[in-house]
Amino acid sequence: MSLNTIILGTLIALVAVAMLSRVFSTISNVPVLAKDEFREFPLIAKTVLTHNTAVYRFALPKHTDVLGLPIGQHISIQGFLKDGKEIMRSYTPTSLDSDSVGFFELLIKSYEQGNVSKMIGELEIGDKIKVRGPKGFYTYTPNMNSEIGMIAGGTGIAPMYQVVKSIHADPKDHTKVFIVYGSQTEDDILLKKELDAIVESKPDQFKIYYLLDKPTRDTWTGGVGYVTADVMKQYLPAPGDGVQILVCGPPGMVSAVKRTAVGLGFEKAKPVSKMGDQVFVF
Repeated sequence: MSLNTIILGTLIALVAVAMLSRVFSTISNVPVLAKDEFREFPLIAKTVLTHNTAVYRFALPKHTDVLGLPIGQHISIQGFLKDGKEIMRSYTPTSLDSDSVGFFELLIKSYEQGNVSKMIGELEIGDKIKVRGPKGFYTYTPNMNSEIGMIAGGTGIAPMYQVVKSIHADPKDHTKVFIVYGSQTEDDILLKKELDAIVESKPDQFKIYYLLDKPTRDTWTGGVGYVTADVMKQYLPAPGDGVQILVCGPPGMVSAVKRTAVGLGFEKAKPVSKMGDQVFVF
């Protein structure tokens, strides 16, 4: 075999590899969600956080797939009652397409009387859930606001965490974020390690204030009680251009916050929140 033949063969092989790389790059990171079709995803890992709360990791069909969920939107999970009636519940993944290729994660608190949440809590590795989406009226884009105030209760931290992670990961996003996060006890604070790490890494951009209903130790340095007007004035941005308040949590907390926000000068929250609302409720 001549040297020219060897060189030609090598060049052909290199061109073929380059073409294959282009082909694979076009089929990687394929979004798998469908708005009008439930698709099944198997549970591949479960990380227990509290006695009734865990992070559930579900596999996508291929290791190069992404869920395809815009930041701030959620998915619908299908379940069935004992009489066979279909029910659905909405959840916001704590994972992003950018950091969770091949899988997605859900933070879920399972209730004894819950339908879908209990079903998920009883899943074994390999069991599947049926999901469709995206769904929702909120889609975050970098620098859409100069300041965002977040008020979360319990697992209501999930959509907030998704937005916070997106902002933190983007060096060009200069949005300042102020979080008030309420929980019953210190053990009930979810994703605390992750949230504290974000605040610690960029303390001028991210701030968080924890509130507890029932502190169990005298050395607790956070707040105690509910999200009052004083708490909102002290730890959240004041109403103004480029300021938005996001709210997610138990119905009682959400209703109280909406009323309090109006008293502080924010626009009244609509029954169904829309993207441009000054106070948006997930």
